[in-house]
Amino acid sequence: MLINGCQEGKATPRLTEVRCPRCGEDVEVFVIMGGPIGKTGTLAADETCACGCVLPAGSFETDYK
Repeated sequence: MLINGCQEGKATPRLTEVRCPRCGEDVEVFVIMGGPIGKTGTLAADETCACGCVLPAGSFETDYK
C-alpha cells in the first residue's frame, strides 16, 4: 500500500542542537536537509535561547557550532 503525502527522508527537517552565540548553551533547532541551493543546512524556524538570543530562520546551522 502506498501512502500519499508521506514526506520522509530529505524533505523532513532534522532536529539537532547548536550552541547559542551569546551564552554558549545548547539550543534545539530544526534544520532543512533538502531543497533548493542555499536552503540546505539552514534553520527551518526562528528559535530562542533561554538567554533571549534569537537564532533566525534561514541562518546556517554551521554558524552556531
